[in-house]
Amino acid sequence: MNEKIWLSSPHMGGNELKYIHEAFEENWVAPLGPNVNGFESDIESFLGEDVKVAALSSGTAALHLALIECGVGYGDEVICQSMTFSASANPIAYQGAVPIFVDSERDTWNMCPTQLREAIRDRLSKGRKPKAIVVVHLYGMPAKIDEILAVAEEYDIPIIEDAAEALGSKYKGRACGTFGRFGVLSFNGNKIITTSGGGALVCHSQEDKDKAVFLSTQARDNAPHYQHSHIGYNYRMSNICAGIGRGQMEVLEKHIEARRKMHDFYVDLFENFTEVEVFSEPSSNYSSNHWLSAIVIDPRHNGKTREGLRLALLKDNIESRPLWKPMHLQPVFETAPYYGAHVAEELFTHGLCLPSGSNLTIEERGRIVDTITQFFRN
Repeated sequence: MNEKIWLSSPHMGGNELKYIHEAFEENWVAPLGPNVNGFESDIESFLGEDVKVAALSSGTAALHLALIECGVGYGDEVICQSMTFSASANPIAYQGAVPIFVDSERDTWNMCPTQLREAIRDRLSKGRKPKAIVVVHLYGMPAKIDEILAVAEEYDIPIIEDAAEALGSKYKGRACGTFGRFGVLSFNGNKIITTSGGGALVCHSQEDKDKAVFLSTQARDNAPHYQHSHIGYNYRMSNICAGIGRGQMEVLEKHIEARRKMHDFYVDLFENFTEVEVFSEPSSNYSSNHWLSAIVIDPRHNGKTREGLRLALLKDNIESRPLWKPMHLQPVFETAPYYGAHVAEELFTHGLCLPSGSNLTIEERGRIVDTITQFFRN
């Protein structure tokens, strides 16, 4: 069998070990230290907008802390994009709150501003004002953030940007993750850069960052003994993982360029296949990092389906994956309110994520071309 081609595998730059060795030599093997401070500073410089960043154990932890800082508690309602990974919605349940799911629009596959407004109006008519809105930049594609922010500001509801997949993506030249009250980043092993596991909370004030760090280190009060006036969490990133992150930040721009080239690779590959649409920016206002390249297949043309292509790729040991199954279709959230039509459902039915790694070789790309071409021409 051919060697496995992964959807999105880790891609080291070379200097990660340098920072890890420094941590061992200085005995900074703990959830604090110079690598954590340096990694946070590196991200802040990259994002701009004078943001403050708290490095954490995961993007999920970052989203959980963002909800806490927005005052979300038991019985509250939080609006969440339906088409996303479950980690966008699970922290809402951690707080004992109720997710209110909203459909996507077709241009960016992200939260539909029209359906968002409808959801807020309907919740208000029921005497329920949502405490926060979780917007996702899916697969690195910026959402229609101007329109979404306008709705949120009209009703005075804070935005939390789930930019876990969108480090390096920009809307009108501004980095995703810096528009809302909080932004969330992920450095999981399959992301555009990785710390093996990890994430970050993007804040707009030192006060918000300090609170996140306090909560993420078990909320220990300022006392000579262990005293706690708040519930805390073990969410801080370790100095070792942050060392990996510092090395990865040195190659982030190269990784973004490589992912964008993979998107262009698929645009060229599918140029003559009218039944396939490659997920691309709707206008020059959007700049996606193309963390994952994705397509939608219209089976009405020649009967070819997303699942058929997935199985053909799998037969050649090439990993691909259906688009995220919408949250309102998940058994765990089946009773949650949902606002929208069937955009997310149709995208899930017909969409497929293709190998997009920044470390794919010429030979691997050739195998992908051969398998896909054979599938559509047979």
